[in-house]
Amino acid sequence: MQIYRNDALPTKHAPESTFTGDVFISGYFRRAAPSQLAGASVTFSPGSRTPWKVNPLGQTVIVTSGVGWAQIEGEEITEIHPGDFIWFAPGQKHWEGATPNQTMTYVAVQEEGSGGMVQFEAKVTDEDYRKGPPIA
Repeated sequence: MQIYRNDALPTKHAPESTFTGDVFISGYFRRAAPSQLAGASVTFSPGSRTPWKVNPLGQTVIVTSGVGWAQIEGEEITEIHPGDFIWFAPGQKHWEGATPNQTMTYVAVQEEGSGGMVQFEAKVTDEDYRKGPPIA
């Protein structure tokens, strides 16, 4: 067993060139081969979000706090809540982030390596983001 203490894995601000708004990535890990497992805890401030992206081997997102939105290309934006598990199938173009008025944190887990790394694409425009569900 190997324990990584909370303060041993730094928190980093996600690159503004890719993400929209204040997004913080903490606890990033990537296991040594033959494993391809990687993951991190990601916190989104209100209105912040990932770009459109593709995980070649799929991605699991587990919402731990707050309220967010997620969308698969060609489908409506869906609200996500603490305890929700979201599976994005291999190659499925998607994005996720916080709602306009609440933060959201999730743990993202995916396989990286010989199958490929996450592919970041265009930013989700403000116009497309505002198409999310009504805010309660």
